Amino acid sequence: MQLYCESLTQYKRLKTRLVNVGGLEIGNGNPIRVQTMTTTDTMDTAATVAQTIRCIEAGAELVRITAPSKKEAENLGLIKKALRDKGYQTPLIADIHFTPNAAEIAARLIEKVRINPGNYIDKKKFQTIDYSDKEYAEEIERIRERFTPLLKICKEYGTAMRIGTNHGSLSDRIMSRYGDTPMGMVESAMEFLRVARDENYHNIVLSMKSSNPLVMVQAYRLLIQQMDQEFGEIYPLHLGVTEAGDGEDGRIKSAIGIGTLLEDGIGDTIRVSLTEDPEFEIPVCKNLVQRYAEENQHKTVVPAIPSVEKLPYSPFTYQRRKTKAVGNFGYRQVPPVILDLSKFGPVQRESLLGAGYKYNPSNVSAGKWNIADAAADYIYTGKHTVDFLLPGTLKVILDYSTWLEHKDEPQYTPILTEDEYSRASLEQLSALHFVMLDCFSTTYHQDRAAGVLEKCKTDPQAVLCLSTTNKNAVQSIRRMFMELLMQEITNPVVIICDSKKATSEESLIQFAVECGALFLEGMGDGISLGQTGEPTAQQLDLKTMNSISFGILQATRTRISKTEYISCPSCGRTLFNLQETTAMIRAKTNHLKGVKIAVMGCIVNGPGEMADADFGYVGSGVGKITLYKGKEVVKRQIDAAVAVEELINLLKENNVWVEPELSETP
Repeated sequence: MQLYCESLTQYKRLKTRLVNVGGLEIGNGNPIRVQTMTTTDTMDTAATVAQTIRCIEAGAELVRITAPSKKEAENLGLIKKALRDKGYQTPLIADIHFTPNAAEIAARLIEKVRINPGNYIDKKKFQTIDYSDKEYAEEIERIRERFTPLLKICKEYGTAMRIGTNHGSLSDRIMSRYGDTPMGMVESAMEFLRVARDENYHNIVLSMKSSNPLVMVQAYRLLIQQMDQEFGEIYPLHLGVTEAGDGEDGRIKSAIGIGTLLEDGIGDTIRVSLTEDPEFEIPVCKNLVQRYAEENQHKTVVPAIPSVEKLPYSPFTYQRRKTKAVGNFGYRQVPPVILDLSKFGPVQRESLLGAGYKYNPSNVSAGKWNIADAAADYIYTGKHTVDFLLPGTLKVILDYSTWLEHKDEPQYTPILTEDEYSRASLEQLSALHFVMLDCFSTTYHQDRAAGVLEKCKTDPQAVLCLSTTNKNAVQSIRRMFMELLMQEITNPVVIICDSKKATSEESLIQFAVECGALFLEGMGDGISLGQTGEPTAQQLDLKTMNSISFGILQATRTRISKTEYISCPSCGRTLFNLQETTAMIRAKTNHLKGVKIAVMGCIVNGPGEMADADFGYVGSGVGKITLYKGKEVVKRQIDAAVAVEELINLLKENNVWVEPELSETP
């Protein structure tokens, strides 16, 4: 196995052990399974059964139900019986935190239990303890003593298990020795997995979840490497970005984290954790999984993507590719966004609304513009020039042949094909210019590409634009990035992704996966999304395309342009209406650029799961809210009716609040 997957240049599923969950086979080449989790009160049998059925009929192959105490665990038996009586055989999973006795009850009743190694045995106190090796070994023995009874029950009843590590709920023991790191997440799971193997229990799936896609991806890669080195085999992996949020942002963040791993053949089951009703998670899962269905599997392209013996970067740590600055691209600058307007005819002032620019006609002579935080930096118009005064922050990219006629006008910059670039002199291209480079598509020509790269080495004003028509786009473009690294070519790169998908959500998934995976590797200095063919009602509009571009950069933490919300997907533990509250908080705080706010339904998803949030709003009792700054409690047991205003007061006290602008924005 090469590093952490079967191949970096072809799509190949990672070989994993076979696990059986109530007759449903997971791993070992079986289809990627789709699952979700109920949001109802587990003690409300009828409501939980009804919601589970909706999830199953939407396509869920496994359904998880929370069991925070013994009584909920016992009620899982009634829920299962009601489902089986109605003819539904879908396996059920008990979600366990803090309560080993609930896990031991559930393991006798349903097909699978999920435990969190960070809080299954340990009680988190956020203490740093300097363990000696002897003391650490004693802690592991304590895990063995408390965990073994559950393993024996699972073996006896044929119950499967997920050891599900969460980034935000690592034990004090792990935090003390490994810190808040992906390797700490891996060791948290490995402690439990080693005990299970000693008991000859192998019906196990593992997960490494985080609200930060980069941390999540690195943790899974490290886990695979660790299992391979230590055991010589890999257990099946369940993928998910925890607390992804809702709407477009939640889908983008989930697709980036899950899709980056699926692209490398990693992952046997997935869940998209949205702050929405669980049945709405399933279509997003399906759109992700269908990219890797047998009939859509990535084929080896002609010419084949060259294999690579040694990676010129580390896939386990983030380091942005070193580049020189060309205009506002590269070096330490945030990645600019290029919006494609070329298919929408001549550009009018109104055309720029989708790009984040709104013209104010009240001051025509001055040409006043309202500019959004998420406003595109460039627009590509193809052969269309602009006959009005542009906002000063916006530049226009023209096809090379059109640019030649307007090269003395400073608002324009050219984009050249490989052939055009090969023929053009650098003196003629003294200003910033973009150069297209195909990445191993069927039209790829090795000598022509080599000529482009060689010329770029001596061209201080060239920005490369990498694209491909291959199905395995991530592998194709990533391999070209490797070539740039190996040849020490430091020109900045714009990642171009064009979608042929039939629906807007399919396009969103494609954009997030194919661009996000590369940005997580530190590759990419700009982004440009497009859709093939003429614009249709089923495609994404310009405003949404622009929003997705900025959303991908936000989710990969490469450019922060808006408030970030870390919001759990709700479950039977939730102590308030999570969807309504999240929407209310978003409406009042979405102008706070760069602030991370966590909205959590209960203490389980509280100070731990919100990991790197700046501020937290956490359910602490029926109608009661506790507010956090980081992981520190600052206001306890606030009445929910005034809790949002108290959150705003907390933001003000910490000097991160600014009054929202009253003027109209795009």
